[in-house]
Amino acid sequence: MLFFTAVALVSSLVSPVFGASYQQTDSFVGSQFYSGFSHQTISDPTNGRVNYVDVSTSKSRNLTYASGDTFILRADDTTVLSASGPGRNSVRLMSNNQYNSNSVMVFNIRHMPQGCGTWPAVWTVGNNWPNGGEIDIIEGVNNQAYNQATLHTSSGCTMPSSSRAQTGISLVNDCNANDNGNSGCGVQIQNANSYGSGFNNNGGGWYALEWTGSFIKIWFWGRHDSNVPSEVSNGSGFVNTDSWGTPAAYFPGNSCPIASHFSAQNIIIDCGDWAGNVYASSGCPSSCVDFVNNNPSAFADAYFDFAWVKIYD
Repeated sequence: MLFFTAVALVSSLVSPVFGASYQQTDSFVGSQFYSGFSHQTISDPTNGRVNYVDVSTSKSRNLTYASGDTFILRADDTTVLSASGPGRNSVRLMSNNQYNSNSVMVFNIRHMPQGCGTWPAVWTVGNNWPNGGEIDIIEGVNNQAYNQATLHTSSGCTMPSSSRAQTGISLVNDCNANDNGNSGCGVQIQNANSYGSGFNNNGGGWYALEWTGSFIKIWFWGRHDSNVPSEVSNGSGFVNTDSWGTPAAYFPGNSCPIASHFSAQNIIIDCGDWAGNVYASSGCPSSCVDFVNNNPSAFADAYFDFAWVKIYD
């Protein structure tokens, strides 16, 4: 149940919306993650078998590491846990800055957590959840094959499939966190390199989010894709989403007033219980809690390796 999460272009089929140019306003590379993000030593709000540690502990136990253009955060992979004790040591990071609409976030990631008992994700969240909204850019569990991008909101936000132009497949269309067991309105990214071992074996890639008052869009490019915009791969000072092509996930505002459902967002990197909830159907051994407690070496690949995160507005 370990879950990590650190941290848009064609027209709507109903009402045209266009991309725009954005200027870089924030950049996190290597040790800048320590100054740009805070360690949250809180009880996991999603009931994961995890123990969030502070910054001094994460450094001393090598759960976070920064050097040059590398920032790594990981779960403990050496300790057998007592069934009556705390969960596996891990890290929950939250960006010190909040970000508003009419912005773009680009994540250059080399590796994400993979394997049974993991729940890697990159997401943002507003104040007073779910009223401030949540945008899941990367999310999956255990040995899932494809990434899922999802919105979670208060009531009054739906995403009818007929008004969306995207390469991914729409799942549930109701974004209300109080419906459908808080599944949100998800889109499955139809790329075997978008998640888990496929992502890692391909050297990772780039995820990008564009968020405006009219829509939310998410793109993915694998490390060796031929269509990666140079401004994305280079982390340029300016980006123009008009040149980025059809997004993997498109959430238009036709049946969801984006501006009233999403407040200023923090980037979060953390762990939860979805991996445990679907563990038995994932082909993983034992139970999720027993597996996390007794198999530390299974979490050797439960880490994120970020090259950088860039923010534009």
